[in-house]
Amino acid sequence: MYLRLQSWFPYTMQVYVNGHDWLARQMTQWGIGFTQHDNAFVDLNDPARAQKLADNFAKLPWVKQLARWARQINPLLMRGGWLRGMSYYWVTEQAEYSTDVLFTSRAKLRELYPRLLDHAVVNFSARDILSFLGRKLQGNFQGEVLNDLKKDRQPGARIKHRMKDNWLKMYDKFGLLLRVETVINNPREFKVRRRRVRDGRKQMVWCPMNKGVTNLPSYQRVARAANERYLDALCVVAYPAPAYEQVSHVAEPKVVHDRHYAGFNPARRDDVRLFQAVLSGDHLLRGFHNADLRAQLWPASSDPRERRRQMYRASRLLKRLHVRGLVAKIPRTRRWRATVHGQTVLGKLIRLHYHGLAQAA
Repeated sequence: MYLRLQSWFPYTMQVYVNGHDWLARQMTQWGIGFTQHDNAFVDLNDPARAQKLADNFAKLPWVKQLARWARQINPLLMRGGWLRGMSYYWVTEQAEYSTDVLFTSRAKLRELYPRLLDHAVVNFSARDILSFLGRKLQGNFQGEVLNDLKKDRQPGARIKHRMKDNWLKMYDKFGLLLRVETVINNPREFKVRRRRVRDGRKQMVWCPMNKGVTNLPSYQRVARAANERYLDALCVVAYPAPAYEQVSHVAEPKVVHDRHYAGFNPARRDDVRLFQAVLSGDHLLRGFHNADLRAQLWPASSDPRERRRQMYRASRLLKRLHVRGLVAKIPRTRRWRATVHGQTVLGKLIRLHYHGLAQAA
């Protein structure tokens, strides 16, 4: 960590704290074995316990701790100083939250990582990036969504997905682990639930997230959710294996309660469009309705009978996916979502269609 004090009015103070080093001290205190390489843990004796300790970082009494450091560094805040009795208002200028995936060997990460980079570049659109960061692509969105890929360093090749002043990054840290990281510079691009007075009574409403350091738990929640959505979208990329054998059951007919459900054909363009619609980034946050699926598969019609036929047709397609465990109903709603199994299988089917066995394996 470091503290920097601006030596002229208004004597701004900058504090940087490395959460990995803080966690290392906590694990040492609690007797948890680990191996640390720079700001990464390449081996952990008790990952679950380490994660619980890491979760406490954002909940520390940061306002009191920062005020204590300020009094130690700024002599004008000390007794007799002309700023005595005053205090700083602490804000989070930049927050980085990383999720590390440990591999059993360098070779396995080295084998998989180029495929992850290629998948992120080819398949993640601006709509997907916004969904990872908890946003929807709408007509009134003002800003840029950019992808920046750097492959000229090995290890350390990385891809950055930038949305305005915030971004998602993925890189192989020292060739030892896979790191996905959300960097927040402008928290007001994210919405959090907060108690506010509306119509004379207090209620929980969605509000833009603020920079005050007391909002660090909210930073943690939204950044972790972004990392997890990104990793979920990457789970369709797997280690080389016989891909056709892994997805062959999807092409076979299935009988449930004496009813026959036809299989899917990965060589058929209409089936692949269905898979792509189910895995669309728009559906990562809240799932999708029958109407959402129809809008992506068929042109809009003003004929009520045609709209009804499309609705029934979409329902049959959803049922065929559901009996195979590829999609599931979100409880107490009319929305559907792709299951983890569905994300993996449908992603492989899409790769089989466009790239063949070698890439999809």
